[in-house]
Amino acid sequence: MTERYINPHTDFGFKRLFGSEFNKELLVSFLNALFHGEQTVRDITYLNSEHLGDRSDARRAIFDVYCTNERGEKFIVEMQNVYQEFFKDRTIYYSTFPIREQAQRGGDWDFHLNSVYTIGLLNFNFAEGEENARRWHHEVKLMEVDTHEVFYDKLTYIYVEIPKFNKSEDELVTMYDKWMFVLKNLSRLMSRPAALQERVFTRLFEQAEISKFNPQELKSYEDSVNAYRDIVNAIKTAEKKKYAEGRAEGRAEGRAEGRAEGRAEGRAEGRAEVARKMLRKGIGIDVITEMTGLSADEVVALKD
Repeated sequence: MTERYINPHTDFGFKRLFGSEFNKELLVSFLNALFHGEQTVRDITYLNSEHLGDRSDARRAIFDVYCTNERGEKFIVEMQNVYQEFFKDRTIYYSTFPIREQAQRGGDWDFHLNSVYTIGLLNFNFAEGEENARRWHHEVKLMEVDTHEVFYDKLTYIYVEIPKFNKSEDELVTMYDKWMFVLKNLSRLMSRPAALQERVFTRLFEQAEISKFNPQELKSYEDSVNAYRDIVNAIKTAEKKKYAEGRAEGRAEGRAEGRAEGRAEGRAEGRAEVARKMLRKGIGIDVITEMTGLSADEVVALKD
């Protein structure tokens, strides 16, 4: 391993930092940072992360991290590396399990529910458009359409787009900033940044240092890294293939113009058409700009 610290985007890395009883203070700190002080979590208890439906043949759900706090509120925390067409549907489906398990069998249950939070840490961009170009934190609740007032405040979905967070070390102000910096950059660091001096980060960097792993932990982490790299390479290959196909179409369109300026316009339009196709596929703006040479503003302007 050439890295000093683990990659939190891997299954092993994420669960080591946030999914173990031994390191639960890391998850408590992250949750409190995520809620900007509005939601104070003093302690958590880890719960069974594997759930089945109401029938024996029902589809099961396996959460990365599932826990409850001292008030009985439930938290699902997921690291998601790959965009899925029905990703939002999946998070809604996942939230039904902690809701249904609160039902009391027998007796006079009054349907009182504790809050449920579904938190998606996304290693891709899923909210496109000019307004969302720089927004990386999205908090969703049930809302009354006409008044825009929250209709039900006990069901919350939080989506965090890690690639969009671009603050440098000297720009980190809040604990949320610092945690986002860690999530995005941990595996690329060779030393603990001066901006991360809080005690909780002392714990984090101790647990993240690969050289301290025993042989079994190192083997498990290497397997997890290989699985993560396979996913990343598969995505890049698919994106390059889509780009090549679109670029070929663009060149053909350019040749059809027949004049030098027509060829130039055709190449430009070809890049634009490639970008449109990539946008329809849900590919992030940063990838599109890299592949086509268009600016982020030009890509945003192409959205339907």
